[in-house]
Amino acid sequence: MPLKPPKGFIDESDPKVAQIGHPAPPWLVNYADLMTEIACFFIILYALSTSLNKQVQQAVEDVQKMVNTKQISGTVAVDREGLKITLNEEGHVSFFKSGEADTTPAMDAMIAKLVPTLRKLAVDHDIIVEGHTDNRKISNQYFDSNWELSTARATMVVRLLKNKYGLPPNRLGALGYGQYRPIASNNTPEGRAENRRVVFWVKNLSPSDKKIVSGSGGAKAKALTAHPPASVPEKKENQPNIKGL
Repeated sequence: MPLKPPKGFIDESDPKVAQIGHPAPPWLVNYADLMTEIACFFIILYALSTSLNKQVQQAVEDVQKMVNTKQISGTVAVDREGLKITLNEEGHVSFFKSGEADTTPAMDAMIAKLVPTLRKLAVDHDIIVEGHTDNRKISNQYFDSNWELSTARATMVVRLLKNKYGLPPNRLGALGYGQYRPIASNNTPEGRAENRRVVFWVKNLSPSDKKIVSGSGGAKAKALTAHPPASVPEKKENQPNIKGL
């Protein structure tokens, strides 16, 4: 039962007080909240559906097939940031020599299998190569820490994608996280091998990004471009192998 207004006050249901009509019933508040949450839910679904376009879905299927058939060792996943293809060292397979940034033949062969998929994705997406290491310390004449080493390794992979396989450089970039984003324990050889990984991050593009990239003349295409780090000199024939501590 609604409360009666004090003497001398106008009832809140009086049209003179509620110009837009009578007050809404209490249940309408919860109903409005529910409708708002449902609207947000469908907006999120729409955003995910746009990120999971047919091109990305096909890439996930292709890479997952290679993982299942042991052509490459790693994982593939899609999140709100985009598609992420992770290559992990497995068994005696090494992607890089200890303390060095040059890719091994095993790494080159694995990248070659991914190139057809990455080439298709590079048409509409930026591809960022992430380098990760284990936590074993390194300090030599070329790299002061795992940060420099992981960044140099990611850059060498970007160079390979550009120089050998012809991927567009304005779509490529390199990041190095060193030892600071482990996915396994560094207390075992197996865990350290998992942490020594390379991630191909295929970024989602917003409508404004697409407009910039498709601008005339190419001058507006300001996506990340990989540049060789100053700390990575050209390897000479008489250069000794660089070993980490």
